[in-house]
Amino acid sequence: MSASPASVLPAIPATELPVVGGGVFPVRRVYCVGRNYVDHIREMKEADERDPPFFFQKPRDALVADGSRVPYPPFTSDFQFEVELVIAIGRSARDIPIAKARDHIWGYAVGIDLTRRDRQRDARDLRLPWEVGKSFDASAPCGPIARASDMRTSEGCTITLSVNGIERQRGDTRQMIWSVPEVLAQLSRQVTLGAGDLIFTGTPAGVGPVGPGDVITAQIDGLPPLTITITPPEA
Repeated sequence: MSASPASVLPAIPATELPVVGGGVFPVRRVYCVGRNYVDHIREMKEADERDPPFFFQKPRDALVADGSRVPYPPFTSDFQFEVELVIAIGRSARDIPIAKARDHIWGYAVGIDLTRRDRQRDARDLRLPWEVGKSFDASAPCGPIARASDMRTSEGCTITLSVNGIERQRGDTRQMIWSVPEVLAQLSRQVTLGAGDLIFTGTPAGVGPVGPGDVITAQIDGLPPLTITITPPEA
């Protein structure tokens, strides 16, 4: 039996997040839902509130864990936060029925969709993809993942974000236009969801800018909080 050919580059590290109670969750892909809270659509003054959900991706190595220090990114002067409920997928499937969607959920976490808002607006105005505003280094902080079986519910949970101890966002997961099962059903029509996928499910109103020295804390009922610190840009 012939040996496998030698890699021409160093091995790429696996992307993993800690699990509440021990262990790690290996991450395959990171999806995000755009515009899933009516009050956020209104504050951004964009889109029809009745539009179906749409999705974009972040690279999995954009994930950063609780307690991380996140450098202020290049190519922006309007760096903003968005607190979100994150779904962790445990079973692969395509065309998932809404009634069966929760069978594919392994757990939940608190996430922050960090955004270069000026670049996102530029892309929107030019009808270009959002990646320049959304999919950059360290743009996807995510807290420890809690098993779905350990949560009472993912519905009717208060979701908040504070900056330097001052609350900036407050909402309720019942305010999502598209519920957790509906999000899974919609996305699985477009791609085969795989074990290890994460889905950031959208943010309530109150998004705003942050800068070096700011400490951001995101919380959702029943889940471990997520705290990150924004640091000066890297040289």
